[in-house]
Amino acid sequence: MKVGPLLLASACVTACSQPQDAAPRLEAAAQPTGARPWLVDVTEECGIDFRHEAGARGEFLLPEIMGSGAALFDADGDGDLDAYLVNGRPDLDVSDRAVTNRLYRQEADGRFVDRTPESGLGDPGYGMGVAVGDVDNDGAPDVYVSNYGLDRLYRNRGDGTFEDVTQSAGVQVDGWSASAVFFDYDRDGHLDIYVTRYVRYEPSKTCQDAAGRLDYCTPQTFSKATDVLLHNEGDGTFEDVSAAAGILAVAGPGLGVVAEDFDDDGWPDVFVANDGAANYLWINGGDGTFREEAVVRGVAYNVGGRAEAGMGVACADFDDNGRYDLFLTHLDTETNTLYLNGGAARGFDDATAVSGVAPPGAAATGFGVAAFDLELDGDLDLAVVNGKVTKGQPHPRSSVGPPWELFAQPKHMLVNGGGGRFSIAGAEVAPFAQRVEVSRGLAVGDVDNDGDIDLLVNSAGSGARLFRNDAPRAGAWLSVRAVDPRQRRDAIGARVTLVAGTQRRSRSISSGFSYLSSSPAVAHFGVAAGVVPQELEVRWPDGSLEWFGVDGLDRSMTVVRGAGRRGA
Repeated sequence: MKVGPLLLASACVTACSQPQDAAPRLEAAAQPTGARPWLVDVTEECGIDFRHEAGARGEFLLPEIMGSGAALFDADGDGDLDAYLVNGRPDLDVSDRAVTNRLYRQEADGRFVDRTPESGLGDPGYGMGVAVGDVDNDGAPDVYVSNYGLDRLYRNRGDGTFEDVTQSAGVQVDGWSASAVFFDYDRDGHLDIYVTRYVRYEPSKTCQDAAGRLDYCTPQTFSKATDVLLHNEGDGTFEDVSAAAGILAVAGPGLGVVAEDFDDDGWPDVFVANDGAANYLWINGGDGTFREEAVVRGVAYNVGGRAEAGMGVACADFDDNGRYDLFLTHLDTETNTLYLNGGAARGFDDATAVSGVAPPGAAATGFGVAAFDLELDGDLDLAVVNGKVTKGQPHPRSSVGPPWELFAQPKHMLVNGGGGRFSIAGAEVAPFAQRVEVSRGLAVGDVDNDGDIDLLVNSAGSGARLFRNDAPRAGAWLSVRAVDPRQRRDAIGARVTLVAGTQRRSRSISSGFSYLSSSPAVAHFGVAAGVVPQELEVRWPDGSLEWFGVDGLDRSMTVVRGAGRRGA
C-alpha cells in the first residue's frame, strides 16, 4: 500500500523525532525488561534507503569485506545532524556513477532526504571511510573520503554543497586508505589529517579456507603499508610530511585511528589500531616529529604479549581519572581489549579481564565502536557493531542473504554498571542487537535533538540503520560545543571537564574514532540524578585553562574561548 507524503512525514516525526519530554525520567533499574526497547530502528520511517554495494561476485576480493564507514555532521549549517554513508561499488577498478557515497540531509520534520546529486559528495570511488573537519576555518565542515584508490577532499561552500578540491589542495593519497582523523598536530590553528593505510593489496592473490574453498585473505598475505600525515599549510593546500614527521619509520595494516594527548604534555598524539600486528602510539615531540612508543607504553600487544586484530577504537576517560583510555575491537577468536591509562610514567594496563568488556558468550568480530552514556546515568557505555571476515555458519537470526549470511553477527551494547564494570545488555536493546548483519561503520550523535545519543550503522552489502535512543533516563544531560573564535570552528583537541564537587568527568572534542567513521565534535555528559554540576573546566588545545558556569542541565551550550574565567 502506498503512503501519501503527508502521512509519511507524520509517521517520521513520530518515529524519528520523539520529543524530549516523552522519554520518562526513570531509574534504569526500574525499567522492566522488554517493556520498551531502549534502541529503536527508525531507518525506514526517517527516509534512509541506503544500501551498501560491495561487489561480492564470488572472487573474495578483500576490500569487499572491510568497508564501509558513516558520518553524522551538520552539512548545511541548519543546526541538525545529517547522515553521510560511504559506499563500495560493483568492481574494484571500474567507476560507476550510479553507485556512490550518499548524503542524506535532515529536514525540519525529522525526515532524511537524499541530497547527494546537488551536494557534490557523491564520491564514486571504492569507499572505505570518512573524516569531517573544517580545514579552511570558515565555520563549515569539510569532508575527507578514504578509498581503495585515490582519496578525496571536499570543501564545504558554506551552504551544504561541496567541491572536490583534492587536486588543488595537493592531496595525493592513493592505494588503500582506511580510517582518517583531523587534528592540529603542530598547534598552528589549522587542522591536519592522519590517514591509516591497510595493505599493498594484490587482487590476483587468492586464499582458501580449511576445506580448500575460496575465502578472504588475511592482511598478512600482503605487504604492509605506511600511514600518511598531511600538514595543512593554511592556504588551502596540504603537504605530505610523513617522512619528516617519522611516520614512515614503520609499516603495518592500519585500520582504526584516534588523536589525543595521551601523555598530557599539551601536544596531540596518535594511536593506530593495526590488524594482526603491533599497534602504534605516535608520541608528539612538539617539534613536528613523532616517536612510536606503543611497546614501552603498553598498548602494542594485549596482556599476553600477543598482537591482536585491531579494527575499531574508542578513546575516553573510562575510569574518571582525567587520563584518556583506549578500547579496541578485535576478531571473535580474540577479545575486545580495554587499556587503562596510568599516566606518562606508568603507561597503559590491559584491564580487559577485570572490566567485563569481554563477557562469556559474546565473542564476535568487532569493527565500529563508540563510548557514550546510553541512559544518562553518568557512566560511559560501549556500543560495538560486528561482522566476521572469514566464512562461518549462517547465524540463525541473520538479517541478510547470500553471501553475507556467512559473515553476519549480532551487535552488542555493553552497559557500564559503575566503576568501569561492564555487562552486555539483553532484551532492552533487542532491535539493535537482533539486526544480525556484517556491520562495519558506526557514528553516534543526538540526531533528534532530545539530549541523548543515537546511532547510525553502515553494514557491508546491506542497508544502513538508524537507531533512536529511547533508553529510560537515570539522570539529565549536558551537551557542550567548544569554539575558538580566532579559528571560527570547533576547538578540536580541547578537553571539557564537568566539575561537581569532588567528581570530575572529562570528554574530548574530537570527531574521529570508531572505524572508518566520524561523529560530531561535542562533549556530551550524562549527569546522574542528584549530581549538581558547579562548572566546566576547558583545556584548550594549547594547554591553557578556562572555566565556565553551568546554567542548568538538559540543554546544549557553547563555550567560547576568552569568554570564561581564566586561571591565575
